[in-house]
Amino acid sequence: MTDRRLLVLASASPARLGLLRQAGLDPRVIVSGVDEDALQAATPGELALVLARAKAAAVAAELTDGELVIGCDSVLELDGQALGKPADAAEAVRRWHAMRGRSGVLRTGHCVIDTANDRQVSATASTTVHFARPDDAEIEAYVATGEPLHVAGAFTLDGRSAPFVAGIEGDHGNVIGLSLPLLRELLAELGVRITDLWG
Repeated sequence: MTDRRLLVLASASPARLGLLRQAGLDPRVIVSGVDEDALQAATPGELALVLARAKAAAVAAELTDGELVIGCDSVLELDGQALGKPADAAEAVRRWHAMRGRSGVLRTGHCVIDTANDRQVSATASTTVHFARPDDAEIEAYVATGEPLHVAGAFTLDGRSAPFVAGIEGDHGNVIGLSLPLLRELLAELGVRITDLWG
């Protein structure tokens, strides 16, 4: 391949953009505008995938230059329920009271659409997250930062809640918002080497 393909990230997440840039990729960011609350699915994993596909498709529909569009969405599965971004601080506090000392599964749906030929591939990556036991004062202080209101599951590994995560089983990047190994596999299904997208 002589001409490098244009990569588009259909997400407003600075964490996802940061992961891609650290891996040598420099996508254009186009936010999809998909109403996440309007979409439903039978399981948390399926919901993450439905949201990722919707975001990628909404952005791909606006493009005409053969771009590769990446859509992602993450939910935390706890007690069989899909937990996205908390609606407000009170909900974030309740979430942390429910999560502390327990384990959940962070599920991130990934969808890549090749707008040159309308081919689409998608899959979900799952990582088990073991939460520590922050006390009530630590939870209140964390929620007061506002950070948990902007992330699925009300926590992130690359922010102030990192000390409250005792460990993970699986891909670290997936918890932050994007699995680079899975992305590489999806691109390969489309006949694209991730190394051909390096800046």
